Amino acid sequence: VQLVESGGGLVQTGGSLRLSCAASGLTISTVAMGWFRQGPGKEREFVASISWSGSSTAYADSVKGLFTISRDNAKNTVYLQMNSLKPEDTDVYYCAAARGSWSSRFQYEYDYWGQGTQVTVSS
Repeated sequence: VQLVESGGGLVQTGGSLRLSCAASGLTISTVAMGWFRQGPGKEREFVASISWSGSSTAYADSVKGLFTISRDNAKNTVYLQMNSLKPEDTDVYYCAAARGSWSSRFQYEYDYWGQGTQVTVSS
């Protein structure tokens, strides 16, 4: 199983980025997917998650209304649209595939993880 994130980079404050997570070796259409992030010296934290069908989503309070998680099961891909980015959003962003079908913010419910993509927001 491989999850490959892409779309990270350097953006100015207020800018937008769209992260993608392409899965191989796993058909994601029956499992929930999530995005997490981690910065230097910080614990990895929940960002957003989406149920298997896309009907249910959850967000960290810090990104609610700014970030949008979505999925295209036909493409075996999950996305994270990030708008109005701030310097404090600078982190490595990880995609993860859950064990179950329902959206979850708990890391222990995720079995597979990508290698991460760096997002840097300049002030």
